Amino acid sequence: MPLWIWGSWIWPRIAEISSDVGIAIALITPLCGRLSSVSHGCRRYAKRVKGHNRNHEGGKVSEEEEFDVCIVGAGLAGLACARRLTFAHLRVALLEASDRVGGRVRTDLVDGFLLDRGFQVLQTAYPEARRVFDYPRLDLRPFQPGALVRVDGRFWRVSDPTRRPWEALASMRAPVGSAADKLKVALLLRRVRSVRPEELLHRPETSTYEALSSAGFSAKMIERFWRPLFAGIQLDPELATSSRMFEFVFRMLADGDASVPAAGIGALPAQLAAALPPGSVRTGTRVTRVERGRVTIEGSPDPASAGAVVVATEAPEAARLLGVPGTGSRSVACMYFSADRAPVPEPVLVLNGEGRGPINHLAVMSNAASSYAPGGSALISVSLLEAPGAGRKQAVRDQLQTWFGLGAQGWRHLATYDIAHAQPDQRPPWPAERPVRLAEGLYLAGDHRNTSSIQGALLSGRRAAEAILADLA
Repeated sequence: MPLWIWGSWIWPRIAEISSDVGIAIALITPLCGRLSSVSHGCRRYAKRVKGHNRNHEGGKVSEEEEFDVCIVGAGLAGLACARRLTFAHLRVALLEASDRVGGRVRTDLVDGFLLDRGFQVLQTAYPEARRVFDYPRLDLRPFQPGALVRVDGRFWRVSDPTRRPWEALASMRAPVGSAADKLKVALLLRRVRSVRPEELLHRPETSTYEALSSAGFSAKMIERFWRPLFAGIQLDPELATSSRMFEFVFRMLADGDASVPAAGIGALPAQLAAALPPGSVRTGTRVTRVERGRVTIEGSPDPASAGAVVVATEAPEAARLLGVPGTGSRSVACMYFSADRAPVPEPVLVLNGEGRGPINHLAVMSNAASSYAPGGSALISVSLLEAPGAGRKQAVRDQLQTWFGLGAQGWRHLATYDIAHAQPDQRPPWPAERPVRLAEGLYLAGDHRNTSSIQGALLSGRRAAEAILADLA
């Protein structure tokens, strides 16, 4: 998903297509039409954009250069847009206000620990991720299929019996729902696998909660399993998000692995940025105003001009720059702690099925990728859906102590990330695709144009790029 996109695979799954095949196809498939037509369009579209201060490698750039397209925001959407346009031989200037690429998908190094900006994983089944990322180079480390669910004062294991058959009996005993509930999950999975993933986003929609209720799931199953799981994915404890998004994400969870790159989630945007021509990315370049064909840069006396401008920021900033109504946002907080020993031995998601306390879920990141923590230490990510307030950290510590014993009070707090605009609110009605072309020469990209996920951000960037290429044809 901000994702904070996470999942559990506890029922039958289909055989996966090798990611290497998907990557190879993406690399050899022509990404633009008639190159002669596009090249002609590039010459017609090119205008001058002043180089600001540095590219993503920190090198100097010339004071004035020619670019065809100016992209505001170097998150996944902006980088995906730049990638597509670069393949089509357009010259791109990617303007980023912060000190590095990634937007919300970033990793900080703190005392030897890799701290992602919120709990985020890559769902390897995302079609657009397969298209653009080189999975082997990312050195992806998967989380274990299944979850530990906290219910009735203890942890219960819920596993995929087809992949971990030795845990099938323990999963059946888990008091997260009845045997009928678990059968209904298998039926739901069969239904969402009966069509192509993209078709799920065009089905009639309702809320996630109403979809689960209509499918016949018991209140116990919804409260103890579905709510904490999808509250973590969609940052939506009310389960008000569109059922289209629920079904699509559920399909992705079943068809792929939830993984993190060994170098942190920030390796995703870093890989995209590294493939762009030198000088394409200008960090430390804050855009204060956007108009058709030009942008105003903070501290620069003259607007920068380009034939096309793409706003690829998060939704509230895009609304501010463009002067258009924005979409609502969902927030999340993530606390990181270090410990001498991991509280659970496996790389598995721990869900709060009791509905009490500030914690929604947690994960020991170093169990999935040892590179997330220095030797002899464990890194624990704790996700919260409550608003910041006095005493929050102590309340989290108290709940951790209840779960894992007195030793948890000795865990060292490393950092807390409060992310106000982690995901766009996707209550129904939520169209599968929102327009990316606002006017001639002005475009929009971001997960608010598609789905609130890594998939949605990448796809929206490609859609914006292809809209530009279509206008040039």
